[in-house]
Amino acid sequence: MTEHKPKIVAVANQKGGVGKTTTALNLAAGLAELGQRVLLIDMDPQGNATTGSGVELGDDDLTLYHLLIGEADAEAICIEADEQGFDLLPGNGDLTAAEVALMDRDDRAQVLKNALMPVAEKYDHILIDCPPALNVLTLNALTAADGVLIPMQCEYYAMEGLSALLGTVSQIQDTVNPDLKIEGLVRTMYDVRNNLSGEVSQQLQAHFGEQLFQTVVPRNVRVAEAPSFGQSVIQYDPQSRGAIAYKGLAGEYLRRTQEAH
Repeated sequence: MTEHKPKIVAVANQKGGVGKTTTALNLAAGLAELGQRVLLIDMDPQGNATTGSGVELGDDDLTLYHLLIGEADAEAICIEADEQGFDLLPGNGDLTAAEVALMDRDDRAQVLKNALMPVAEKYDHILIDCPPALNVLTLNALTAADGVLIPMQCEYYAMEGLSALLGTVSQIQDTVNPDLKIEGLVRTMYDVRNNLSGEVSQQLQAHFGEQLFQTVVPRNVRVAEAPSFGQSVIQYDPQSRGAIAYKGLAGEYLRRTQEAH
């Protein structure tokens, strides 16, 4: 009997507004729909993956903050995301305080990795929604992860932010997590009417080849509306272009994961 090890992927891009949380949330929902056991971790102090999963936190609710500062274990904090089909480790603004608390620890990069160990075998996939910054929270996510999934908007400044992130990934490979891989890049909020989208897309294809996911997520109003209803777009409007794209991404992601094993 081999030990069951989930695939842990950090969804990261330090540039905000690229569809990072949307991708983490909808990939979780898409994988759950394909029968996978999924845990989504909200590592972003904005807490959008939590509210987008339909979870409203009360003052006394346990969150990722309590896990990172050692006040509660993962088992106690993981909750079922309402009707989404996946489990959630919720986060909120308290994560900013966790970040400060972690700074003084020698093992600050390893805290999340160690805290996940007791629950890891319950899941096939663990997705971590990182903050849009290269800080100690992102460092924890990248140390715990097997791979990094990078949502990219095909626009002029996209490539700039990408090089900083790739630099960070390579630093982490050299120091705390030599096994970290680039899982792939996903083109999000894609506008077919925009020539620049096509140009940036071609640059990405030339530079990253196989690492670029074939699935392209279009700019779609349903994707933008879904979080305000506390739902993934797959649940909110399963026939929308956005939902179909994210289901496609989940299928492609799953195939890649299975081929790698």
